[in-house]
This record gives sequence, C-alpha cells and structure tokens, in this order.
Amino acid sequence: MKDPYEILGVAPTASADDIQKAYRRLAKKLHPDLNPGNPEAEEKFKVVAGAYDLLGDAEKRKKFDNGEIDAAGAERPTQNYYRDYASSEQDHPYTDNSGFADFMESEDAFAELLRRSARAQANRRGHDLEFRLPIEFIESIAGASKRLTFSDGGTLDVAIPPGITDGQVLRLRGKGAPGSGKGDFGDALIEVEIKPDRFFTRQGDDVYLELPVTLAEAVLGARIKVPTPTGAVTMAVPKGSNTGTTLRLRGKGAPRHAGGYGDQFVKLKVMLPKEPNPELEAFASGWESGKTYNPREEVTP
Repeated sequence: MKDPYEILGVAPTASADDIQKAYRRLAKKLHPDLNPGNPEAEEKFKVVAGAYDLLGDAEKRKKFDNGEIDAAGAERPTQNYYRDYASSEQDHPYTDNSGFADFMESEDAFAELLRRSARAQANRRGHDLEFRLPIEFIESIAGASKRLTFSDGGTLDVAIPPGITDGQVLRLRGKGAPGSGKGDFGDALIEVEIKPDRFFTRQGDDVYLELPVTLAEAVLGARIKVPTPTGAVTMAVPKGSNTGTTLRLRGKGAPRHAGGYGDQFVKLKVMLPKEPNPELEAFASGWESGKTYNPREEVTP
C-alpha cells in the first residue's frame, strides 16, 4: 500500500488538523454519493479513507511513524494489502461509517449528505449482475425461452422477445445481488449474443437467404419450399430466373418495433448436379444457340 501521507498529500510533520482537512478535501471530491456510477472514484475514496483511518488515530499514527505497523495497519513484519484490510473485521471508515464521525459535528451541506449516507448504508440496494447469453439466429427472430445456469447450481429463466438484436441488453428487475438490510435486490443485465447462422443474415428488420435452385427450376419456373425463421413457405420461381435473381417474401422478416414485420429476400443460385450428367452434357453439346450466347459480353475488355 502507498504511504498514507502521500495518499492524503501531507508531510509526515503535518498536524492532526492538517490531516483532517486534507481528508475532508479529498472525501468531498471522491465520496461515492457524489460520484454515482463511478467505480474508480469509489476505489480511490476507499484508499483515502484507509489512509485517514491510520493517520487520523494518534496511536496508530505513532506506531506507523515508529515502524511498528505498516500502511495497512498490520504489525510488521506481517505483510497485508489494502484489500485484505478492507475486508477484515477491523473498524474501517468506509465499511461501517465510523470514519464519518468527524463530519457529523459540522452543520455544512456535506456533513448532512454524509449523515443521510450513513443511514442509507444499512439498507443499500444490491448490485446489478451482468451476464452474456448466446442464442441462435432463429431464436432472435421468433423469440425463445432460455435458462442461465450458474456455477453454484442456481438458474435464471430469460424470455427472449421476438426481433431482439445482437448486443441488446435485457434487464430483469430484482434478479441481481441481494441488498443489505431492507435494501432491494439489484437487477440482472443480460447481454444477448446472436450466433451467426449458416443460411440467414439480417439487415435492419429484413432477413436475407441465398437459395440453390436446379437448372430446370430456373429455366422452366417452379413452386418450391423456402425456409424462413418462422417456418417453411411455398414460393414461385419465375420462368427464366438466373443466379442473382432476388425474390421478396413480404412479412417474413424480423418484427418491427413500431409493429408489423420486415421482409425476407431470397437470392437464387442456379446449381448444376454435383456428378457428371450425360443427358445434360448431350443437351449442351446440341444447343446451337447457346454456343453464340456470351454472358461475359458486358465485362469483356
């Protein structure tokens, strides 16, 4: 732990009054009630409070100056760190509010704030707990019920609303850490992570799918089944379709916040059989007009 004189910004020869003034100045700057949601300020305040706990007590200060105890208040040569000291059963100004006593005699606004803070400490709200929950793409569109299992065996059921987006945080009120005294439970904050899907992608409220079709379906047209996040539907492939032809399935996308649904766009990809096909080869060989067709005409230098 750093030298307590250095923490408070005073010289080893400082008077008790100077030490108290230095502590008051830093406490007014770093007190958690004046810096809500700032964990860095709270940690600094704990360190300042620990330094004042040692130097503000004449007997402890004398022992420290004589080298009998270290900066954490432990007898030498035992080496303790601040985090150990702060969690011990010893009195500490931040954990039990006794360090506020020097303010209680003052009638200024800060002293009143600390009086209220001291009363509130006994009924403090529990901390919020943060979790990350991976879900499938289809679950993000249709909604789902998921269960988090903790290392201690506890569980937490989470309702995934339809249309949730990657990184969105769900707040489950009262499912966080317990408070102290009569303080309420904190909340559970669930950050949703949507796993990449092999077939579907999403842009805004619309869903995109690349769908293979046969040569016959593309040339002659057909009615085929198409997967969507909420189940398969039948779609008409127009005669003469080609790779890159994109068809729209209205209302088969993600739910919109304002109501309704986005669309699903289906991009066709003409696929030949994987194995050689003599019948198809014979057709292509005898297709005279096909030999004069140049699909690269527009991109040929």
